[in-house]
Amino acid sequence: MRKLPPLNAVRAFEAAARHESFTAAANELCVTVTAISHQVRQLEAILGHKLFERSGRAVVLTAEGHALFPMLRDGFDRMASAFAAIRPPADGDAITVSTTRAFAERWLMPRLARFNAAFPHLVVHIDATEEVWAPGTEGVDLAIRYGRVDRAGEPSVLFSDRYIAVAASAICPPGARPAIDDIRSRSLLAFRWKNAALDSPAWSAWLAGADHDPGRDFRISWYSEEPLALHAAERGLGPLLCSDALVDEQLREGTLRRLDGPALAGFAYRLVDAPGARRRKSVTAFIDWLRGEAAAFRAAPGQVMTRAA
Repeated sequence: MRKLPPLNAVRAFEAAARHESFTAAANELCVTVTAISHQVRQLEAILGHKLFERSGRAVVLTAEGHALFPMLRDGFDRMASAFAAIRPPADGDAITVSTTRAFAERWLMPRLARFNAAFPHLVVHIDATEEVWAPGTEGVDLAIRYGRVDRAGEPSVLFSDRYIAVAASAICPPGARPAIDDIRSRSLLAFRWKNAALDSPAWSAWLAGADHDPGRDFRISWYSEEPLALHAAERGLGPLLCSDALVDEQLREGTLRRLDGPALAGFAYRLVDAPGARRRKSVTAFIDWLRGEAAAFRAAPGQVMTRAA
């Protein structure tokens, strides 16, 4: 007979370790943060070891937690795969994709019509959220994540982006690529990142590599959400430093123009799928299509960024 700790406590620890956050674990499991903390402490008491170091809201795995987490994560993945293998989804022709609102709205949605034309029998559900849902939970089949990638050539990567300065065509002078000094009366636009772990490319770094009047003082107008800053740029409120992936359609249509200056290194969009998801032909069809669109995006004329910092 197996001697196991309470499974709710094990599940709470695995979710907290995977997210490195009690709050995110509570959101995933639909319980309170207090419940997650209580269940983790219960498991620690049973094992006789601390699994997390707590400092305010931050939680970091201890050596014992690091040793335990990958085995539990892999065990839950295997259980999910086993259930998926014998219980086909109720809607086998539907795919649920989780990604950020900005990426869904600005890069994915403009391309979805091509997927619908190629696979008219498949339905794609888009779950646009800043919350990091683990594929396999909340009905999510695939997630498109954004951030650093530790390994070169990581196979999950769709593409990496670059940060460029853009402005509405209506406020740019006609002719050659406009410069930042051509838009003297406008504030620079910026947005506050939800993921504090990422050091977002900053206007100061871009200005250091751009030709501009050194005596000019730049004001920055801050937005709480990335999509708001993008909409503000489109409406001519000022220039915005943003991911080239999120303004691709607008640059091609000419509603936005790139300002003369460097292209700063950004991060990677990578694909994460639920355990067992690739057994479904609908999911593999979407993954193949998505990789093709990503390759075409990076190979398109104008996507080779010059003067990269």
